[in-house]
Amino acid sequence: MNLNFDHVTLGQRVLFGSGRAADSLADEVARLGARRVMVVASRSEARVAQAVTTHIDVAVFHDDVAPHVPIAKAESARAVAVDKAVDLLVCVGGGSTTGLAKAVALATGLPIVAVPTTYAGSEATNVWGLTEAARKTTGVDDRVLPVTVIYDAHLTLSLPVELSVASGLNGMAHCIDSMWAPRTDPINRALAAEGIRALAEGLPAIKGDPQDVSGREQTLYGAYLSAVAFASAGSGLHHKICHVLGGAYNLPHAQTHATVLPYVLAFNAPAAHEAERRIAAAFGTGTAVAGLSSLRATLDAPRALKDYGFDETQIPEAVELILPVVPDSNPRPVTATDLEALLRAAHAGETPVL
Repeated sequence: MNLNFDHVTLGQRVLFGSGRAADSLADEVARLGARRVMVVASRSEARVAQAVTTHIDVAVFHDDVAPHVPIAKAESARAVAVDKAVDLLVCVGGGSTTGLAKAVALATGLPIVAVPTTYAGSEATNVWGLTEAARKTTGVDDRVLPVTVIYDAHLTLSLPVELSVASGLNGMAHCIDSMWAPRTDPINRALAAEGIRALAEGLPAIKGDPQDVSGREQTLYGAYLSAVAFASAGSGLHHKICHVLGGAYNLPHAQTHATVLPYVLAFNAPAAHEAERRIAAAFGTGTAVAGLSSLRATLDAPRALKDYGFDETQIPEAVELILPVVPDSNPRPVTATDLEALLRAAHAGETPVL
């Protein structure tokens, strides 16, 4: 088969090294010539943020962070950045923190240095998201892509196992969705496959020993690959579903992705033979569904949307919101009946059916 594709690689510096975050950040601040640094970190990440920024001068710490980046939080953070004459944003935390920094960068053009403490992957994409009136809007803009990402597995050691599992499976969702997303190509499929392999190796190691730095390094590595693949391939069916659920019903981001993923995989796999084979090979199993199911069983992964506040009565509305944004490139057609069945199964935590 002849190869014919159009691939865009995003320009970003990645510094990966356990125990090196504070030194790496100081080096980057100096390299960028920043004088007025705004550090974005939630209150729960305050101690980590203080440790990471030990070697730099900080103009302002901003901790008004919330999931799904409510527009009011974004506008408040933008005002702080302007008022303090900030010339560099440093975000320390997970997807919500990175998302808020992106919202500031979208409006101001300020560069971002991201220091992730979870496996969300937002730090490696040029995708932004804002929530207003219970509706989440996403977009793509190179201004929000962090110029540098600093990965330090030591910063994830305090992340509880349950959250590590959910966050890592969010990364897995980036990988799997990238196999059939609108702009998928052989390069991001290759990155996604390696991401699946790394996450499938790293997450059980964390489950077995939460202080295992090597397991957390593998998971960070896999999360980065998953995000790079996703940034290139775009949002597939899985992400369209989860963005609606998160924005409209304020469901927790990582747990929602971790819960919905097996149902989307089971729905698409029979119609995506090449992608299914790649996913299965990355898991080292006979089928993609078997590989993900085995991993989820090992990890005691999130199982049901009802456990995270999604009410069965909300399913018809969710179907109406999701159906118009389903990508035309999805491996098989998606009807309202399909979405209702998928959401009802995910709500109850039933075994995914091919």
